[in-house]
Amino acid sequence: MGVLRRGLGSALIACALVIGASLVFLGAPSIASPRHPAVRSLDRRGFSSRGSARFVSSWSASPQAATPGSLAATGFQNQTVRNIVFTSAGGSLVRVRFTNTFGAEPLTIGHATIALAGTGASLAGASVTMTFGGQQSVMVAPGAEALSDPIRMRVPALHDLAVSVFVPDKTGPATNHSDAQEINYVAAGDQADSSSATPFSEQTQSWYFIDSVDVSASRHDLGTVVAFGDSITDGANSTVNANARWPNDLARRIDGLHGVSLGVADEGISGNRVLNDSPCLGVNAQARFDRDVVGRADARAVILMEGINDIGFPYLKPDPNNPNAVIGPTGTGFGVPITCFEPQTLVSAGQIIAGYDQLIAQAHAAGLKVFGATLTPFKGAPYYTVAGEATREAVNQWIRTSGAFDGVIDFDHALADPSDPLMMNPAYDSGDHLHPNDAGYQKMADTVNLGLLLHP
Repeated sequence: MGVLRRGLGSALIACALVIGASLVFLGAPSIASPRHPAVRSLDRRGFSSRGSARFVSSWSASPQAATPGSLAATGFQNQTVRNIVFTSAGGSLVRVRFTNTFGAEPLTIGHATIALAGTGASLAGASVTMTFGGQQSVMVAPGAEALSDPIRMRVPALHDLAVSVFVPDKTGPATNHSDAQEINYVAAGDQADSSSATPFSEQTQSWYFIDSVDVSASRHDLGTVVAFGDSITDGANSTVNANARWPNDLARRIDGLHGVSLGVADEGISGNRVLNDSPCLGVNAQARFDRDVVGRADARAVILMEGINDIGFPYLKPDPNNPNAVIGPTGTGFGVPITCFEPQTLVSAGQIIAGYDQLIAQAHAAGLKVFGATLTPFKGAPYYTVAGEATREAVNQWIRTSGAFDGVIDFDHALADPSDPLMMNPAYDSGDHLHPNDAGYQKMADTVNLGLLLHP
């Protein structure tokens, strides 16, 4: 699969980071400051108000509220979180968007750095301190976000970065992205500059306080394509630390092209739905579309794959043998807190399609192309039912034939078992009959017609 793992960056890349570590991009506008938290000076297309640079999204993750009982719910104080993120496009300038979207009180970022990631929590090069309107610290109001000033740093494509965030004050429940499929790290005190893994004694598989890393675009960069969906787009059950989600594999395909490039933003949330919110699985797709898609730097197109949870969740019920979990009609459960699966009424194909219509309208109003991806097989999954299957097939038929989308990507056909198309091909099944394995995610990426993205 050609996964580029941490610690394999060349010495030349590390040297380039050291050389550029202290060079702040002086031509950048003030983005946020302690006095004016989360002031946005860059438009949706990624241009600054002075027209000094164009950015594309190299990495992203949709912000979520803290899940009850999680580390995010406890929050942080006088601690440093080191987030490990995998780039799609590369560039010579970088900025990070910090998020307090679901925070109930102001978030103070005392010190934040970015560097090439090494092994575990270690760094492979010198860290660069990020600023906000020229200041090292910034206060982010509840519900707000803050963009760092762009800084000069050679960011390679398909490489792990370490974004370290020191929070001196009590944060309260922390805005996070719960299912990172990546090990991240927590240390006591301000360890944002530490190149050693030693201070980072606590591990977590969530990202905290950041939701995008943008890089400067060259004339060959065509913009950003956003993968928008649920756990399958989030990479659930892929190999941890391997960056084996299908949007990662799509980024590798694009990187292999000559002469053109695209940033790939992964806006999947495990358990997310088109029509309904959840206490810990994200607000509904329609409510987050503007923030997670339209708001991405230089967004050009979106691949929409969501709806299977709308179909399956109404069939879940409390597990009589485990008061903290839910169980489906097949007699198996998801093994997550029951608070994530509040009772829902049955959802029809027509209701899901109406939700799609709204998402398509939002995309077109913003000047984006939107490509519909069919819902993949789920026979044997915990919430599979014959009635749910009929809904899935009706939704897929509409995606394929309605003409409402600017193009169709048939993930259903790509992953289906030839001997039983209602089931996922065993070669691509992670074992729960709902989520693909690494090979399945690679197959999804290979199924995307790059012509749709490069010439929409």
